[in-house]
Amino acid sequence: MTHKINKKIVSYKVLTNDDKAAAAEAKAIEETKSVESMHENVERPEVLLGSTYKIKTPQSEHALYITINDMILNKGTAHEERRPYEIFINSKNMEHFQWVLALTRVISAVFRKGGYACFLVEEMKAVFDPRGGYFKKAAYLCRRWSRKSATPLNRI
Repeated sequence: MTHKINKKIVSYKVLTNDDKAAAAEAKAIEETKSVESMHENVERPEVLLGSTYKIKTPQSEHALYITINDMILNKGTAHEERRPYEIFINSKNMEHFQWVLALTRVISAVFRKGGYACFLVEEMKAVFDPRGGYFKKAAYLCRRWSRKSATPLNRI
């Protein structure tokens, strides 16, 4: 490949391996600066990917429907990441509507704040019903968000 030089050559330098490594490192640093992470000021996109789970409990004749919507950060790059953005819990049973709504808003706020949100699982597992209850094994919902482990968001 040839290049036409239109100006007078005033100096030259042969690139060493150290120079090439420094240039590659500078490029990598520049790339990581442009990586977007979840934080409270991220605007909600028009369309979110989500999943809805139907949970039938023996304690209620009506099922619970849990919808978790995810946001894709850095779409189309090597740093693409799918993070939970909001959660909705719905049911025909209106007995506990207010606390369920409050819970979904708090969990959604934690999701939008960023960071590792799977700690919520352990907190939710610690809640018990004094009238008794049950534990139903289900899919690991948090696997798609975990950084290095397959910690469940909830074993429903």
